[in-house]
Amino acid sequence: MKYNKIYTSLIALLISVLALSASPRKKYNFNSEWRLGIGDTPEAKAAEYDDNGWKKVTLPHAWNENEAFLKEIHSHSDTVVWYRKHFNLDDIAGRKVFVEFEGVRQAADVYLNGEHLGLHENGAMAFGFDLTPYIKEGDNVMAVRVDNDWDYREKSSNKKFQWSDRNFNANYGGIPKNVWLHVTGDVYQTLPLYSNLKTTGVYIYGTDYDIPGRKVRVNAESEVRNDSDAPRTVGYRVTVKDADGKVVSTFEGDKVTVSPGMTATVKASAPLDKANFWSWGYGYLYTVDTELLDEKGNAYDKVSTRTGFRDTKFGEGKIWLNGRVMQMHGYAQRTSNEWPAVGIDIPAWLSDYSNGLIVEGNGNLVRWMHITPTRQDVESCDRVGLLQAMPAGDAEKDREGRQWEQRTELMRDAIIYNRNNPSIIFYESGNESISRDHMIEMKSIRDQYDPHGGRAIGSREMLDIDEAEYGGEMLYINKSKKHPMWATEYCRDEAIRKYWDEYSYPYHKEGDGPDYNGKPAKEYNRNNDELAIEFVRRWFDYWRERPGTGTRVSGGGVKIIFSDTNTHDRCALNYRTSGATDAMRIPKDGYFVHQVMWDGWVDTENPRTYIIGHWNYADTVTKPVYVVSNSRNVELFLNGKSLGKGKRKYEFLHTFENVKFEPGELKAVATNGRGEEISSYTLKTVGEPAKLVLTAIENPAGFHADGSDLALLQFEVVDKDGNRCPLDDRMVKFTLSGEGEWLGGIATGRDDNYILSTELPVECGVNRALVRSTTKAGKIKVTAKAEGLPQAEITLSTVPVETQNGVSEYVPGNQLACRLDRGPTPNKPSYKEKRRGVPVTAVMAGANQASAANSFDDNELSEWANDGNIETAWITYKLERPAVVKDVCMKLTGWRNKSYPIEVLAGDEVIWSGKTTKSLGYVHLNTKKEIETDEITVRLKGATSEGGGSFSNITELAGGAASELDNVKGGKNSLRIVEIEFIENMPK
Repeated sequence: MKYNKIYTSLIALLISVLALSASPRKKYNFNSEWRLGIGDTPEAKAAEYDDNGWKKVTLPHAWNENEAFLKEIHSHSDTVVWYRKHFNLDDIAGRKVFVEFEGVRQAADVYLNGEHLGLHENGAMAFGFDLTPYIKEGDNVMAVRVDNDWDYREKSSNKKFQWSDRNFNANYGGIPKNVWLHVTGDVYQTLPLYSNLKTTGVYIYGTDYDIPGRKVRVNAESEVRNDSDAPRTVGYRVTVKDADGKVVSTFEGDKVTVSPGMTATVKASAPLDKANFWSWGYGYLYTVDTELLDEKGNAYDKVSTRTGFRDTKFGEGKIWLNGRVMQMHGYAQRTSNEWPAVGIDIPAWLSDYSNGLIVEGNGNLVRWMHITPTRQDVESCDRVGLLQAMPAGDAEKDREGRQWEQRTELMRDAIIYNRNNPSIIFYESGNESISRDHMIEMKSIRDQYDPHGGRAIGSREMLDIDEAEYGGEMLYINKSKKHPMWATEYCRDEAIRKYWDEYSYPYHKEGDGPDYNGKPAKEYNRNNDELAIEFVRRWFDYWRERPGTGTRVSGGGVKIIFSDTNTHDRCALNYRTSGATDAMRIPKDGYFVHQVMWDGWVDTENPRTYIIGHWNYADTVTKPVYVVSNSRNVELFLNGKSLGKGKRKYEFLHTFENVKFEPGELKAVATNGRGEEISSYTLKTVGEPAKLVLTAIENPAGFHADGSDLALLQFEVVDKDGNRCPLDDRMVKFTLSGEGEWLGGIATGRDDNYILSTELPVECGVNRALVRSTTKAGKIKVTAKAEGLPQAEITLSTVPVETQNGVSEYVPGNQLACRLDRGPTPNKPSYKEKRRGVPVTAVMAGANQASAANSFDDNELSEWANDGNIETAWITYKLERPAVVKDVCMKLTGWRNKSYPIEVLAGDEVIWSGKTTKSLGYVHLNTKKEIETDEITVRLKGATSEGGGSFSNITELAGGAASELDNVKGGKNSLRIVEIEFIENMPK
């Protein structure tokens, strides 16, 4: 009898173990039912602490979220706060339980049932803890103490984290990102959370790409840990599902035996036919399920990874995606990517809305600034087809010692966490140049943790460091014939959305506004006409140096910023208005200007035309009309009468001077070389205001009652025909009833920017507000009233979210579809090779012969200069072969401030003579005579001049020059050349 009982017990135990090993892995949404207490309450770590009086919140929720756009960044509040959560997990005996925080700001001490799990301090990256030793059946309490002190110092080193900076890293403190709970068996695939857990998770990547044949080899690797007390032999199965959930491939890898307490890597790979490749505006994603197999082939511990496959190449100054060259054009966006009144506490669909607008505006790249992007934004860019440049953490300068180690550790963690996301194309090692040794160190981290991801790693500048795989400047233009160089940010100019121009209400004359740092701030007080024109002017510099225009080319550039941001204000407001949209993502005219110029991978591909501004003026107004078109020929018609063709400048800008206003229709018509219309744009005079229109922009998967989802409510004043009234600015009063929380929006003209206000003005006829759901599903009714207009109403409905015992299986991002609007990567070339550089084989200079080669060495940090005497101010180049040089392209030292009177000779004959213009990089001397020669001489013919010019006051945030050579002072008879290229036309 005794032995029968023992045998029965053993059988029961074995069945229990087998059941546990086969139990499905679970990922739970851990955002609901938290409580927030402001101030340091050390006793709150105890499980029995009474938190009933604390505020109930759903994560993500920064404790100071409503300071977003209410306060200047440097005034964001910092203190210690506590978050507490009660939860209950059933059937966890013998199971592993982990918590994953996508990030906190700044440092978090995490407790479970009164036990200290650990400390995470960098304030930027995801981290996790193993809850298994302290979790129990029944009620559990997690407590998180968060310190978001601006000057927080690492406990072990007493060093600040470089990226906790009051200029650019908005301090939305607490837990402003998602939290997840993972339950696994005791043999499991690890999480990609190196900090604290020291694990690397799953790695999915493609190799052997055949883009025309639509083939790729899918590779899967998983780090497996055995936390049982016996060796386990583990098999590995991979299932690939397409975007519609259809299984398109299943394959297995070799078995691996993992010792107790150890980790091992399991691998498998197989070809995939009829593949759909992720691309710009084509966010095609597969779901790759990786499962462990027991010794009998039974599957357990399934991890699903949403990823995509795309092929990249970097070199010759160019970037290839799926075999097609693309020039970068997009935005350098603050990583906070914040919204008024909520900061970064936004749902996944709203990230898609914001990032999707960049793609709709023909942007192909977002460069997040200084800080690793949120996981939500990373996944959003995957879905909408937007390429990303991912930094780790930095400020404006390289660092040494512990602060450099902090940066490498953060880069390691960020790569491990985000390496399965196809939209990440670049890893940025520094917002400013780093040393060669540091570049090599960062590259080795990439090679260790993401050797097959097809991502270039580099830093700002870096043209002189061959180990870098890309680089780029902040405010001026680089070209390269080796690793690509693209501007990491350009065009800092600002304009408030409500200011059209100086001819219509509210009559903002160009440059009007407060000084910045005691100096005139015209660039920070523009109206929207002028800002849009500046967008054209600045992009022209990069477009002119695009692939196909020479051997050395520009990889493009990203404009700072996409949406107005609560960081480093310089204009009349307490936030930065450099955006192509305002903070509510309402486009300014500059957004549509970019949409025209950027409509192509390199060369413009689809005809587009846009008229800047509106057509509602006083009868006495005569003004210039600005048309932006990617056609060379644009004719303007007013009420059917031709006003002729505009004066074309900067390739895309067509100006029609002295157009007298008359009500009606203003139409711009673009034609091709045969005179055929290929695009057009029309403005109409809008009638008198007639009504308010309310429109809800909502989660496409349904407005969820989770206490965190948001709806974007647009309100506009329109005429009787539904046309928006562009000059209306009346106040609108709102009332809300039902299961929603009014968060207000943003507008100009009041100290609090209307944050949380129930009264908001329209600006240029339109504005937006945010409404947040509660945790109870139901109706939300919003009523809007404005003087002189009928009342307007809208009713929103929220859908329930099931939460049990503090956890939910609702994962918001999983419900969002991929956006495939642009279609797969086109299979034709993205540009026509129009010009090419003629190589230099030898050089002779009037002085300083030893440094003469610096003038054509593809290094922006080197130059050749004569000795200051006019007699020696010449340099002669021997070309590889005789050629007809049509363009001498030069970067001259002091390019923003200096003008050089020079002449260019082909042999003994002058082919160009004049004074060079000041620029943001290069000048092009287009020759008039077609002389075939293999010898070109450049010589100074008089004294140089300095100062003045529209580029002279452009400086970096940290002050000083934009480069070591851009502002060099020299003698009046100094000829100084940083780079030169001799360009010929390609044979027809």
